[in-house]
Amino acid sequence: MTDRRQMSHLLRRLTFGPTAAEVDAAVRAGFDATLASLLRPAAAVTGPDLGADPVTELAAGATREQRQQARKQQRDQVAVAVRWWMARLAEGGAAEKLTFFWHGHWATSVRKVRSAQLMLGQLATVRRYGAGDTGPLVRAMLRDPALIIWLDGQKNTRKAPNENLAREVMELFTLGLGAYSEADVKAAARVLTGWQVDRATGTARLMPKRHDDQPVTLLGRTTTFDIDSYADALVQHPAHVPFLAGRLWARYASDTAPVPSSVAAAGRNTTTLIEAMSRAPEFTATAGTLVKQPVEWLLGATRQLGVRIGDLETAQQQRLVGTLRALGQVPLSPPSVGGWPAGTAWLTTASTLTRLKAGRQLAALAPAATDRLTGADRVDALAEMLIVDAWTDRTRKALSGVEDPRRLLALGLASPEYAVH
Repeated sequence: MTDRRQMSHLLRRLTFGPTAAEVDAAVRAGFDATLASLLRPAAAVTGPDLGADPVTELAAGATREQRQQARKQQRDQVAVAVRWWMARLAEGGAAEKLTFFWHGHWATSVRKVRSAQLMLGQLATVRRYGAGDTGPLVRAMLRDPALIIWLDGQKNTRKAPNENLAREVMELFTLGLGAYSEADVKAAARVLTGWQVDRATGTARLMPKRHDDQPVTLLGRTTTFDIDSYADALVQHPAHVPFLAGRLWARYASDTAPVPSSVAAAGRNTTTLIEAMSRAPEFTATAGTLVKQPVEWLLGATRQLGVRIGDLETAQQQRLVGTLRALGQVPLSPPSVGGWPAGTAWLTTASTLTRLKAGRQLAALAPAATDRLTGADRVDALAEMLIVDAWTDRTRKALSGVEDPRRLLALGLASPEYAVH
């Protein structure tokens, strides 16, 4: 693999779609310096000023109409948060793509949480802790108000333990199936009893009268656990690092190829894991095999065409959100606690038609980009713009006969070579 292809592959996987200028800069800087830059910690982020959650400010005797209006205001706040985060994802580089990875991993949906403020708070938590050791991250997430609501933690009391949060934390977030028993689920549920969310303050706290503080046998130890010692037991379990390495590998490298031993042995620091993954020869070999998720596809396209989402009018931003909704992946709204699907699930006839329609809309927003697609070399210029290493003979033949630059760009964005990277 040439230096340029190697850099293109690295940037495609670790960011939301590199521009040609970014690939040029990476080639000049070299692999080590580029990777170090990509792995730099996230900068502080100031989210949108949403104000208070309107439902928490309703009076005790609020009318039906007042409650309906508050719910509408909640939905409006969610829409603002989604548009803001889309713009942030497009501009935030590798650090924000890691935030998106964790959002899909600790999959929490605003459709049940019903609070943009709590969802943005969860993103702030994974942004703060997600690049380091997973111990602090798991400790923080077990206290996360949005996750507690999403997985019925508020219903988990000493008299009526609810196992949802305990089960999913082990199965989907830290250990994987087979690493724990049903007895562990019941014990963990007791450890997590009593945590309640105050929506007005956006915080969670332990209510001692609702908490079971008796000793339990959990993951091979019998003692009195609290939420932190439970989190520590999870990340110290021998299944944790292989599970996490597998999840990172599936999202950044391949959902079919096995995880290299060098990655699985890298420890539980997320940045160290991503670095080991990026340096593995097996990572380079995955080029051209990973299907882009719709968010990756759309945000990569906006970046490569020079369309700044934050500069668009609200109606234009809403159309982009509508595209993601049609493709099946809207930020803050994963379909289940298992997150979004992967691989060929995103490659359907309907999704190809949606990408083609969206490509025409993006082309209309990017006149400077389409102006570069009018010469005899327009097909090669399109590949350079979209960071496509090479067109297949079939795709090149189809593109070569297209002279209209907007249509050419839309076809390129809907091509298999762009959908799979």
